[in-house]
Amino acid sequence: MAIKTNTQPTIDPRFKIAHREAWIGVALAIFNFVWWFGFAYGLGSRPVEEYTYILGLPDWFFYSCVVGFVLISALVIVIAKFILKEVSFEEEEEQAP
Repeated sequence: MAIKTNTQPTIDPRFKIAHREAWIGVALAIFNFVWWFGFAYGLGSRPVEEYTYILGLPDWFFYSCVVGFVLISALVIVIAKFILKEVSFEEEEEQAP
């Protein structure tokens, strides 16, 4: 008589954490692109004579590149500090009972 055991492979919980954090990174990249594109082409599509300047830079460049860089940098720091988890790369050996 054969004894049937559950032989499904167990998924390492680190993969679940890695997938979630990868999606957070993708969301940040998409947000960065949308921010940059929106300001660069939204404000930058006007005639040059209608540009306003901030710190000597055209407003579209200031908002898309300078403010965008500061905003994304702050978001990455906050997410890395409060949302992402530290995960050990060492393989844990299963303890036999």
